Amino acid sequence: MTSHPSPTTAPSDEPRSAPVASRVLVLNSGSSSVKYQLLDMRDGSRLAVGLVERIGEETSRLKHTPPAGGHPREQFGPVADHEAALKAVATELAADGLGLDSPELAAIGHRVVHGGMYFTEPTVIDDAVLAEIERLIPVAPLHNPANLTGIRTAMALRPDLPQVAVFDTAFHTTMPESAARYAIDVKTADEHRIRRYGFHGTSHAYVSRATARLLGRAPEDVNVIVLHLGNGASASAVRNGRCVDTSMGLTPLEGLVMGTRSGDMDPAVIFHLMRVGGMSTDEIDTLLNKQSGLIGLCGDNDMREIRRRIDEGDEQARLAFDIYIHRLKKYIGAYYAVLGRVDAIAFTAGVGENAAPVREAAIAGLEEMGLAVDGDLNAVRSDEPRLISPPDARVAVAVVPTDEELEIATQTYALVGKNHA
Repeated sequence: MTSHPSPTTAPSDEPRSAPVASRVLVLNSGSSSVKYQLLDMRDGSRLAVGLVERIGEETSRLKHTPPAGGHPREQFGPVADHEAALKAVATELAADGLGLDSPELAAIGHRVVHGGMYFTEPTVIDDAVLAEIERLIPVAPLHNPANLTGIRTAMALRPDLPQVAVFDTAFHTTMPESAARYAIDVKTADEHRIRRYGFHGTSHAYVSRATARLLGRAPEDVNVIVLHLGNGASASAVRNGRCVDTSMGLTPLEGLVMGTRSGDMDPAVIFHLMRVGGMSTDEIDTLLNKQSGLIGLCGDNDMREIRRRIDEGDEQARLAFDIYIHRLKKYIGAYYAVLGRVDAIAFTAGVGENAAPVREAAIAGLEEMGLAVDGDLNAVRSDEPRLISPPDARVAVAVVPTDEELEIATQTYALVGKNHA
């Protein structure tokens, strides 16, 4: 039986406008996982969020959260490789009417951990870009290979779509040579690309700008110390919107005490462990990256558990916390000296956003530097950027939730979005 449109539903003779390509899919490909978010860049809203983990294992899991109002979905079972993972992601998105073939998808933005000195801004990916990311594998052996796998898989799925690399290191390429160079033989350093690169750059970029907005000022007028405190942790000194120093170096091992990483340490410890302890380079690498930091000091790398143990009188947990705070204070003081004038200190990431005792302890005793924390404001839990310093404080202390995915999407769309307007 054939139906005919009534006069009220008759199609118009006017041409329909093409849908606006305003969506960006953000992919963060790890060695055995893929995190993803689909964002609408007209308002920054999230259309879908998900994670595929334990790729290559029998116990793989895909968790997908659809648009607002939808119920999260989970799948369990083997996901052979990243290609299979991204195809599963595409299927989940298509089930919500958000498929990768949608004309509203403007680009795919990829997190790439290490861009060296070559990549200073988001970059449309082509063969030359892929080759350079591959050449950087020796200085990022845990991250860049996985990032490359995600990129190549996405390019195979949508070869016609702009793919953009956003580099963790890019925000830190504005560091002066006096901050970026190690004091070793210049020829050796240049030959092996040994210098301080810094990481968590998308977070430091986002939070430094968001802190300026919180103060009602332009980023170009504000000096900020950003403290990204999660299982991985880093600090940065940002002058007038540009990074001038950061705590991580050639790799993410340098700097603050972290969940499982040692942070700053006399490099001769490595020689000692090799000569006296008989340890191999791989064993030392594992020790410093996976068995040190908080977990090495007290057996826990979860700050909530450490605080619980402290409240019960656990001296080992107390010592680990004190070492963590001592290193944090040193970097606050050092970056205060580097900047000369500090308008704000911003805490961000899992620990920075949620651990009030860490914020309080890090600022305690720094009143002569114009720093203070209001106990009541610090105790408030919120997902919104907020000040926790007294109203009359000379330097603002802020809690600013980071949003690395939005930052990646914003940089990606700024690069390619004008072509889809």
